[in-house]
Amino acid sequence: MGGLLLLSLATIFSLSQARSITPTSTKPQISTIKTNQTAATARKCSYTLTIKTSCSSSKYTRDEVSIAFGDSYGFEVHAPRLDNPSARIFERCSTDTFQIGGPCIYEICYLNLKRVGSDGWKPESVKVYGPDRPAITFKYDKFLPNGVWFGFNHCHKRSL
Repeated sequence: MGGLLLLSLATIFSLSQARSITPTSTKPQISTIKTNQTAATARKCSYTLTIKTSCSSSKYTRDEVSIAFGDSYGFEVHAPRLDNPSARIFERCSTDTFQIGGPCIYEICYLNLKRVGSDGWKPESVKVYGPDRPAITFKYDKFLPNGVWFGFNHCHKRSL
């Protein structure tokens, strides 16, 4: 019975989605993303993402950029829109910082980016800072394909 409850909680955690992005007006760009969570989720945590755009990327992108990261237990933080062309996010040789709220997850072992549009974008790296864990860096340095999730999965499947 306890396993069923934990499985239900894991499902709720993995369904959390980001709702809004509020950019600030100065560089480095910091955006806050809040997730929609139910009372059944145990704890909310805040994550800081630092995304470096490669100097060999397009000058700027108007493409939609999404991110998802999580742990080997299936808990995930997902932000469907990080981009904001009017705020000059993801310009060549730039670093942008985002605050994302979501479910507390264990050790981050996967991170995926998705780009949708025609400009193209080449992230150099994504660094995630979370509570009670050392920061983890995922090095891309490749143009993202259009319309598909692309990234890293270093997870070993675990159960609660």
